[in-house]
Amino acid sequence: MTAPTRTPVVLLHALSLHASMWDHHTQALRARGHQVIPFDQRGFGTAPLGTAQPSLDVVADDLAQLLDDRGIDRAVLAGSSMGGYAAMAFLARHPGRTAALALLSARATADTPEARAQRLQFAALVEDAPARATIIDRTTPLLVGATTRARHPEIVARLLADARAADPKALAWAQRAIAARPDATATLRATDVPAVVIAGDQDVLVGFEESRQTAEALPQGRLVSIPGAGHLQPLEAPAAVADALHGLLDRIGDTPC
Repeated sequence: MTAPTRTPVVLLHALSLHASMWDHHTQALRARGHQVIPFDQRGFGTAPLGTAQPSLDVVADDLAQLLDDRGIDRAVLAGSSMGGYAAMAFLARHPGRTAALALLSARATADTPEARAQRLQFAALVEDAPARATIIDRTTPLLVGATTRARHPEIVARLLADARAADPKALAWAQRAIAARPDATATLRATDVPAVVIAGDQDVLVGFEESRQTAEALPQGRLVSIPGAGHLQPLEAPAAVADALHGLLDRIGDTPC
């Protein structure tokens, strides 16, 4: 009798970063026997930006094509910030293909007009060479919590290096795509799979109440709060995030792909 194969796991990165933000978790999950796909979203890491208009639907379809190419029907999705929004777009466009879901620092609701305007302003400034360094250096440290900024300056330095090295056109494209996303609450309510929403208790970008509402929208959603972490818990508290992901995967067990 052939042993069942553990469900593949797709890891979706945050804005201005790339798949390497998940290196700790890629190793940990592979050690548990999972096929892990650290997915570079278009314009970041090794993925070309292409010519499509900004839309998270494009990213969702990129992922669906990759899964098709690898013969994978269903996978676990774990998305941090922008990666979480890409995961929700995937849920809407490719229903039934997600075996379990982890959303980190990603709200279910669409942006308010004010938040949308701020994203579009960021997109314009990052494409403006004289303004680019200022906007990146001002906003990037806010991605981590106060504890991380005080105790782990190397993480802030890594984030700044990645943001400065990122293609400005990709940063602008991604912000415009995120700004245009719809409310995903109904999509989450229809996603009846094991799910976890992970929040950092020092996240100043997505508040705890927003994370709680996202978890409550998921029929099997559970909320995990990580003390001392901000918006990027996979980098700030990798062991705690790994524990939360392992707990999620334990809820689905070993299933054939």
